[in-house]
Amino acid sequence: MRGIVKRYGDVRALDGVDLELRPGEVHALLGENGAGKTTLMNVLYGMTRPDAGTIEIGGRAVRFAAPRDAAAEGIGMVHQHFMLVPTLTVAENMVLGRPGGLFLGRRRLAAVADRLAELARRYELDVDPHAKVWQLSVGEQQRVEILRALYHEARVLILDEPTSTLAPVESERLFPRLRAMAREGAAVVFITHHLGDVMRWADRITVLRRGTRVGVLDPAATSEPELARLMVGRDVGTVAPRTGPSVRKETVLTVDGIRANGDRGPIALHDVSFTVAAGEIVAIAGVEGNGQPELEEVLTGLRAPAAGRVLLDGRDVTDLPPGARLGHGLGLVPSDRNRRGIVGGLSVAENLVLDRIGRAPFGTPLRVSRQAIEEHGAAEVERFSIAVSSPAQLAGTLSGGNAQRTVLARALSAGLRCLVAAQPTRGLDVGAIEFVWERLAEARAAGLAVLLISTDLDEVMSIADRCCVLYRGRLVASWPREDLDREQIGLAMGGALNHPPQAPDAAEAARSADDAPSPDFEEA
Repeated sequence: MRGIVKRYGDVRALDGVDLELRPGEVHALLGENGAGKTTLMNVLYGMTRPDAGTIEIGGRAVRFAAPRDAAAEGIGMVHQHFMLVPTLTVAENMVLGRPGGLFLGRRRLAAVADRLAELARRYELDVDPHAKVWQLSVGEQQRVEILRALYHEARVLILDEPTSTLAPVESERLFPRLRAMAREGAAVVFITHHLGDVMRWADRITVLRRGTRVGVLDPAATSEPELARLMVGRDVGTVAPRTGPSVRKETVLTVDGIRANGDRGPIALHDVSFTVAAGEIVAIAGVEGNGQPELEEVLTGLRAPAAGRVLLDGRDVTDLPPGARLGHGLGLVPSDRNRRGIVGGLSVAENLVLDRIGRAPFGTPLRVSRQAIEEHGAAEVERFSIAVSSPAQLAGTLSGGNAQRTVLARALSAGLRCLVAAQPTRGLDVGAIEFVWERLAEARAAGLAVLLISTDLDEVMSIADRCCVLYRGRLVASWPREDLDREQIGLAMGGALNHPPQAPDAAEAARSADDAPSPDFEEA
């Protein structure tokens, strides 16, 4: 790729970028959110047409009008935001856009499913070929995207944040397989924000910043701090974790004996109990597909539990809808910010008050105060450093980092007692991750109870005061801050911990539930 330019209005998303991929190499593409990484790969995959520049494969100039043209040249891409049809099965998604497509007979679709099952076993990516995509968790859908590229035997394999929802053990299995593909002659390029993966697995590294290439490096001749500086243009710090045991204050959130069904029928949560105190960050760590989405939905009123209770400040909110729970101080940073966090067709200012439109000071049930919304939007854009031309900019045009800042700003400006932060740094660059961690630490210091649902061990180790592990819908282990051990948590996430530590605080949850008064308040 030579001199690639892509403009969106007055913004140059790519400004003369060069990229060279070689057969047999694993190439890392780095940059902060909005740097142009995904746009560059979308150009290579035929999803985006460049305004200038050329693409050559094997010395031969090519032009791609659509992804099928790129696929015909052996280019495959695993997207960060999944390109799957929710109502179709995993196997049916494999043949979309291919000869025969969905008109393949049952026997041929069965052969596709068998081939997928073989690849899933070979690459140790657990996916049911017969499952509907809408029934899969975010992590499982990402595995489907990886399998689709492998199924079509791409010679150039592009992976956009391939490990963002994988457990450490799954990532450890994936990268050797990518290395094996490279040894067979494929060119593998992966976009990531995990600098440890880059230093360990990449042969070469290309860094983008603000649409331009700022470096091509050899991992042996650089370091993680240098890569971070190149990505964001400044030194990047970390949030200092608490040292020693934390002093627990009053319990704010109590989850007592929650059992919930999944979308595919089987029980997704089994007798889950824990508590979160004021001024505390409790992490629920686990691999995607082990009950995290169901837990998130039960806590926020989007899924009714089959048994158990959720208490907020000792009051039973189990049967309350999401709006009523927010009125009592329970907020959410959702795991899927694009689906549940922002409304792309509304402005940033409007998104910042989505959960409070119709309430003072942003209006009444009969009218909306545009002035109040705009003033609040301007203040939050400045406070949370949301990079926009103005608060009137459509939220759908934001980069991942700025979209997450918008979601976080909305939650933390709502006067909460407890925040459920589900995968709050998924797909973010090191600068944006630092920002989110700092805001969560500030919220903890201000007395907010924070429940962190995360697949990222770095995140858990950096900011959690306590950590519980969710495996196959059960809390299987729990540690206080002073006993956190990365290897032990990783083993528990994979179900391989032979002697789990103390049981999660189910007894305390039960005591809190027993002491709870009867719900005698109005639904908001």
